[in-house]
Amino acid sequence: MATVDTSTLTQSRAEAKYVRLSARKARLVLDHIRGRSVPEARTILAFTPRAAAVDIEKVLRSAVANAESAHALDGDELVILAAYADEGPTLKRWRARARGRVNRIRKRTCHITLIVSENPKAQARPKRSAEAPAVTDAPAPEAPAVEKKPKRKAPAKKKEAVA
Repeated sequence: MATVDTSTLTQSRAEAKYVRLSARKARLVLDHIRGRSVPEARTILAFTPRAAAVDIEKVLRSAVANAESAHALDGDELVILAAYADEGPTLKRWRARARGRVNRIRKRTCHITLIVSENPKAQARPKRSAEAPAVTDAPAPEAPAVEKKPKRKAPAKKKEAVA
């Protein structure tokens, strides 16, 4: 895979802190959208049944709004450069059990971070000039014909000599 120098790209980030969701559950959803374009990520999050998708979608909207206001970028041209969930503080609660005992309940939190940037592929592509035609009328080249190989026959069984 070719590496892209991200230092020249304009980046924008958004972070949601103390989200009442475990980091492990948030990472399952973040793995689906990492590296995708913003419209594609929004579609994925809209159809993801996990509760984490709602919180991640809010962070994505915030990151896109930050990029549009601070750097005057088009939201549909952005790509999710990084998406991660770090563990936040754990709220410790308890629950009464039999014979006067206690079980600990851990209510975990996480910090969700999304970094969006310009599409690096769009920068590498040269912009079209007004004089250049967008579509060519030349016919597409035909693929060369491929010969089929004959099927291999199964080896013949040897007949045993009866003595």
